Amino acid sequence: MTIYIAGKIRNAPNYHAKFAQAADQLRAQGHRVFNPAAANLESDPLPKIMSYVLGQLCESEAIAMIPGWWRSGGARIEWMLAKYLGIRIIYL
Repeated sequence: MTIYIAGKIRNAPNYHAKFAQAADQLRAQGHRVFNPAAANLESDPLPKIMSYVLGQLCESEAIAMIPGWWRSGGARIEWMLAKYLGIRIIYL
């Protein structure tokens, strides 16, 4: 299954490590993973980032929500889109 990882990135200390740990866990279970924290988009403007990552989400079979995801406006948008599209939601 292809799984998109969602969680707080902006102003979140150690977000790279949290996303990497989630990606490793899901890959160990045999899944393909899109990790937006590893996409090297931090220097791009937010509209460009969101247009790229939301496209990736639309092509995924599931979304994995990192604990504390609800504190992120972007992750809440990703959650709503997944819910709207009927994409499976996994809470880590």
